[in-house]
Amino acid sequence: MRSSVRSVENKAAAYERKVRKTARKAEKKIDAAEKSASKFADRAGEVAHNALLASLGFYGKAYDQAQERLDAIQDRMEERRKKAFIMYADLVKRGEKVESKAKNAIDDIDLSSLTDRKALEAKLEKARARFAEMKDSMSKKAA
Repeated sequence: MRSSVRSVENKAAAYERKVRKTARKAEKKIDAAEKSASKFADRAGEVAHNALLASLGFYGKAYDQAQERLDAIQDRMEERRKKAFIMYADLVKRGEKVESKAKNAIDDIDLSSLTDRKALEAKLEKARARFAEMKDSMSKKAA
């Protein structure tokens, strides 16, 4: 009977070693799974953070481009305002010259001889010729 008890004890010890060995293997697999899950969670967090940074970068770039376009538009508008002011000043100077020439042409008309029809018609013809000359000279300068 002693031999059968020992045999049972040996078998029990062998099973115990197998159970412990299997338990160690299971613990190693659990540890590996936990590490893998932890790495996966870390990687997922990193990917999410990078996605957020990419979105912020996109909005920053869009803002910069919009600001550049706005600045360019404002610069063009300022240039056009300057050109318009210069053109306006030139037109005023030209208007002053035309006004001066027109006043001189009117001053040359002698209104005292209104009673003499032939003299009046001659003076009107002379004034018309002067205005035509002025018109031609102005149109040539404009071209």
